[in-house]
Amino acid sequence: MHMNIIIKENYDEMSRHAAEIIADFVKNKPDCVLGLATGSTPIGTYKELVRLHKEGLDFSQVRTFNLDEYLGIGIDLNKPYETDQSYARFMYEELLKNINIKEENICIPDGRTKDPDKFCRWYEDQIKRVGGIDLQLLGIGADGHWAFNEPGSSLGSRTRIQALTKQTLDDNYESFYKKAGIKREDMPHFAITMGIGTILEARNILMIANGKKKASVVAKCLEGPVTSQITASAIQLHSGGITVVLDKEAASELKNLDYYMHVEKLKRNMGIVK
Repeated sequence: MHMNIIIKENYDEMSRHAAEIIADFVKNKPDCVLGLATGSTPIGTYKELVRLHKEGLDFSQVRTFNLDEYLGIGIDLNKPYETDQSYARFMYEELLKNINIKEENICIPDGRTKDPDKFCRWYEDQIKRVGGIDLQLLGIGADGHWAFNEPGSSLGSRTRIQALTKQTLDDNYESFYKKAGIKREDMPHFAITMGIGTILEARNILMIANGKKKASVVAKCLEGPVTSQITASAIQLHSGGITVVLDKEAASELKNLDYYMHVEKLKRNMGIVK
């Protein structure tokens, strides 16, 4: 396992660096397969990718797979944004409609599927059909989850239906539903999510986190025991390339912080990292 931990001054610098990593993948392999994440953390990264696209970054051959979607809702571009809190719409608004990716190359879980179990098997097959994910972008939930792999999820889990915890419901209500005037009890309580086993099959992982409120769980994820209670700790099991980009606040509780910063400085001086 090769893990690069990069600490940036603030959210904007973190977002810019993460976008540059993704852009380098696209430049080096124009038909690469990207795994994409939703939530508030990657918004800045997507804004940077849109900026880089305007400067010439070409997404015309790129394929994307999203981590998750609420069960029971899905993209409906005829609806006003405020009435559709699907992750599909989030992705279209924040990134996909602003770059030159082909619609047939976009794969997002279908929250409106009539047969969720069959759909989950199909989603796994689609990832395999294109040769797997080259680079998976990830955030980390307040309780240490990846995608909707809630605490207790198997570290070998595959794409499936997942019941959401109170913590996740609370976090997502504040981020996405409250502002739309939707009652908490009316938001979806189930989701389709890639499993931890699915995520770990990506050849490269890029995890980003920012803010003091993520500091404790980031430390547990990177330096604590590997446990299904913090599903993101499975990053320690990944055998490919791993890059973790944090702002100073999110990195503040890492026991080996000085070491990570020392290694990053050495690599920068040697021209190994930007």
